[in-house]
Amino acid sequence: MPHRLIGNGGDSPNGSGGMIPSTAPPFAMTRWVAQTRQNYVSMTPYNYTDGTIHGFQGTHQPAIWMGESGQVVVVPGLGDVKSSFEDRGMAFRHEDEVITAHYYSVDLKADEGNVRAEMTATSRVGHLKFTFDSTSPPYILIEATRASIIGSADPSNVTYPLGEVSIDPSSREITGYNPERQDFIIGPNTETAKGFKGYFCARFSEPFSAWGITQNGTAREGATRDEGALLSAYAAFQDGTATVDVRVGVSFISVEQARRNLDNEISDETALEETARKTKDQWAEKLDRIKIEGGTQENKTVFYTAVYHSLQYPYEQSEEGRYYSGYDDSVHEGESYTGYSIWDTYRAIWAWQMLLAPERINGMVQSMLHDYKEGGWLPMWKNIVGTHADSLIAEAVLKGFKGFDLDLAWEAVLKDATVPPNVGYEVRAGLSSVYNTNGWIANDVHSESASRTLDYSYDDFAVATLASLLNRTDDADFFLNRSLTAPFTIFNSNTGFMEARNADGSWAGDEEGWTEGDKWAYTFDVVHDISALIDRLGGNESFVNFLDEHFDACPVSDGRSQPSHHIPYLYALAGDASKSQERVREVASSDYNATVNGLSGNEDCGQMSAWYIFSALGFYPVNPVSGEYVVGSPFFDKIVIDLPNADQPLTITADGAVTKPYVDGLEVNHVRVRQPILKHEQIARGGDVSFTMRNTPVRWH
Repeated sequence: MPHRLIGNGGDSPNGSGGMIPSTAPPFAMTRWVAQTRQNYVSMTPYNYTDGTIHGFQGTHQPAIWMGESGQVVVVPGLGDVKSSFEDRGMAFRHEDEVITAHYYSVDLKADEGNVRAEMTATSRVGHLKFTFDSTSPPYILIEATRASIIGSADPSNVTYPLGEVSIDPSSREITGYNPERQDFIIGPNTETAKGFKGYFCARFSEPFSAWGITQNGTAREGATRDEGALLSAYAAFQDGTATVDVRVGVSFISVEQARRNLDNEISDETALEETARKTKDQWAEKLDRIKIEGGTQENKTVFYTAVYHSLQYPYEQSEEGRYYSGYDDSVHEGESYTGYSIWDTYRAIWAWQMLLAPERINGMVQSMLHDYKEGGWLPMWKNIVGTHADSLIAEAVLKGFKGFDLDLAWEAVLKDATVPPNVGYEVRAGLSSVYNTNGWIANDVHSESASRTLDYSYDDFAVATLASLLNRTDDADFFLNRSLTAPFTIFNSNTGFMEARNADGSWAGDEEGWTEGDKWAYTFDVVHDISALIDRLGGNESFVNFLDEHFDACPVSDGRSQPSHHIPYLYALAGDASKSQERVREVASSDYNATVNGLSGNEDCGQMSAWYIFSALGFYPVNPVSGEYVVGSPFFDKIVIDLPNADQPLTITADGAVTKPYVDGLEVNHVRVRQPILKHEQIARGGDVSFTMRNTPVRWH
């Protein structure tokens, strides 16, 4: 079962996963977490090294490099109302935490007494219960707005969002909104989402004995409405009140919609235990589809935790068939998701979600097309460089998902590939100035130029793939040719590495032009044409030696950065599959374990976990839009996965895999696999995948 603290510790979230032990169902719009620190870009709201809890936060921060938006915080207290983050903290011990995917509880200690906090959630409603042990009267504070650190970890870069709170003692409700949007600086346009708000409706089980509003630490008892910065509202309860249940509906549309979400998802008189049971059932529907035999307990824990991480993002944004769009600051009909982190997740998490959560894929693609219609482009701020939404759409169509407007999908990816950006979107910067002329992005014109050149070429391959699937032969030929030509315009044959180039063709230096990597990682980043890369590097034997040099000498040779994730599998494509099997096991061992520091790098919305999941199964989608997986080394004796869209379970057997890392043979449905490649249809339809393992290397035969 999952260990939800994996990736929650360390003094640097970027170095230990950047995850939080949140409670909510799969793909929930809002995740609820104990708040041990103020979160912003590069800081999560919970870290295992902390010893105080300052509230329970409904968070919308999907990845460590993305900021918070529209959150709400529920804070229990005793005696005098404390609204400032520092003053309201209560001590806790990790021994007193119960942490599961569907339920969280902790014992809190304050000078005035003790509070037991319990928490669960549906997609749009947090359900909390507080049990008080104190002679002081209890209260619950709802924080609407706080000081917001914008864009980075620089504490001097602070703004003060202006929110609103209202208190209705007769209905036992506190409502309001929070307009905080920390990462507006990364687009799409800073001005389009002026109306963005995170609305909330908190309803309490007990009558209020007193109430009031705090602003910047000053309380006004009896006040029922206010707006401004550093704003909270509170409800106090009769002395001796033992338990208070509070449900918090949230919305991006309105307070009325937040109230409707509350009523629809957790009706009055619903016990917290019942909410937790329903959320547990939603996780069980996915996790119980996977049965593992053999393998170490640690590997099983890491695997199930990876599955848990893989089903959190992108998160639901629509509410009763409507959603708020920041692209045009309006509410629309339809299904919507956000928090894709596409530059990371196109590599493997998308392929995994197609297998385990296929019911979500059409809606997710349709959501991207909504972004295109409302903003003019496929989602870009959810990328870093490149237009990898092209890859997501092409892979979905390739694998049989067509429950969306295919003509609109083609129109959108074609625009990515052919229209230079002229708005606040990054899209394919450099498309007109250099890429269409020389084949590379100029380093003296655009940042991250070498990474852009390689990413754009892969995206062209995805566009060519989609064109071919839609019988657009001329377009397919054009983009395929561009995708195969562009990468090698930045290959420096004198050094044997990919390198950035300036507009005049001169080399910019091997340390220039990269995104989250360097020449060692990106020289191997031609996933759609590895055979040509092998030829450029002198053939199979030379290529294998170059891979060895990468792993033996390069400080980024592990799985910490996404551009390196496919590299261990490249040996198999150069005729040395046993080396892939060795390297995959090495990376899995060094970069993943069942501790709070059990992810060596940034999880990035499930991509690190997706690498582990596929590697444990024994194969990985090196080129996502090829419909193929490269074979590695399975970790378990047997895995049976009840895939939702398959006629039969997918059964992967590899007897002795724990101590025998090398593959001596592979059969699919009793037919020998002659090359270390599996086709998507061999996996997605279910069936038997049987590895023969041994403890010494063997050439593929």
